[in-house]
Amino acid sequence: MENHRIEFKSRLSDGLEKEVVAFLNYPGGGTIFIGIDKNGAIIGVNNSDECQLLIKNRLITNIEPSCLGLFDVVSEKEGDKDLVKIRIASGQERPYYVKKYGMSPKGAFIRTGSAAEPMSVRMIEDLFTKRLKTSIRVIESPDQDLRFEQLQIYYNVQGKNLMPHFFKTLDFLTNTGSLNYIAYLMSDANKVSVKIAKYGVRGRADLLESEEFGNHSIIKAAKQVLDKVDVENKTLVEITPKERKENKLWDPIALREAILNAFVHNDYTTELAPKFELFPDRIEITSYGSLPQGLSEEEFFKGISMPRNIEIMRIFKDLELVEQLGSGVPRILQSYPQSSFYFSDNFIRMTFPKFVLVPKTMEETMEETMEETRGETRGETSLFILNLIKLNPEITAAELATRLEISQRGVEYHLKMLKQNGYLARKGSTKSGKWLLLKK
Repeated sequence: MENHRIEFKSRLSDGLEKEVVAFLNYPGGGTIFIGIDKNGAIIGVNNSDECQLLIKNRLITNIEPSCLGLFDVVSEKEGDKDLVKIRIASGQERPYYVKKYGMSPKGAFIRTGSAAEPMSVRMIEDLFTKRLKTSIRVIESPDQDLRFEQLQIYYNVQGKNLMPHFFKTLDFLTNTGSLNYIAYLMSDANKVSVKIAKYGVRGRADLLESEEFGNHSIIKAAKQVLDKVDVENKTLVEITPKERKENKLWDPIALREAILNAFVHNDYTTELAPKFELFPDRIEITSYGSLPQGLSEEEFFKGISMPRNIEIMRIFKDLELVEQLGSGVPRILQSYPQSSFYFSDNFIRMTFPKFVLVPKTMEETMEETMEETRGETRGETSLFILNLIKLNPEITAAELATRLEISQRGVEYHLKMLKQNGYLARKGSTKSGKWLLLKK
């Protein structure tokens, strides 16, 4: 049923922008389903592809500030019916409003319960004042002579082209037409320093290595950090009696998500870039800026998305570095607990311990071997042993080892398993006794 985060619409109507604006202004956003009526009955849509395209065009055209990067529109199947799902993140440039009505109670809405309600003039003014203080879109670039050859190359690789008017479409301009801080971060040359530090056993007092990947497009810096950490994420190999086990120092998927989240959600108004630190027992990834206002830790861990920098998020999505909204944290939590995250008033830090391969004692190795052999006593080697004993009940372990061309110790393992599983018994001493077959 509908609630404060879910809205059903039986068809695509004129009120769509109003509902989307309400979620954009509501902490944590929400989801709209097209093709489900108010009672939850599945109606479906006739042409899902056409519906998705129309929705995207309407949201891009009819809502201000730009909500690009703050919504995903996908098709879903419910039985034989097609649905369209719009997932909306809360934006940092609130208040959002329906363009034709302007920044007024007629155009600005917020989600209240299961309805979109007009925002008061006071609420609109308060949110607008906070926006001017926090948005990197309104901060002018310290350098107005910027080049974007690297960004052009990255778009070309994805089969996309940056058009001559990309300054506007990528929100690289302030309201006065100057290049803003987003453009500065994406330019070929800037002074945003991104570093990876590597420490010894004494921690930060024992700096072993420091590499700088900044001073150019943060897209390039992100790719360089990913490559560097991938090299550091070595593979540990464990040989067991049954298989060769390989483990990375850190889960590669979680690590990638953490690195990209740090770049996308960093508060660049502090003029600080995310920080990456390698310790003998862990990796620490720090992004500056606390949780966005209105987003709780519980909502953060549930994957409710409130991107700090929607313009950066959109470019990272264009270049297929990040996927759908809110997917990063849940992926990290598949491998690491919530306690891996530390929140302060000024930064968020993710700490991932290294995977450690603990050497097994001889007794543990032998027990593992026997455990893995259990249940396989009818395997090829065991059958050979049983057949040889049937032909010669007085055969010794040494003679079995010679006939089977394996070690005597290996034969003794199989004999022990055969006895434990009720296939064999020994009568008499090791030298003068004989084997008794208990099962045929």
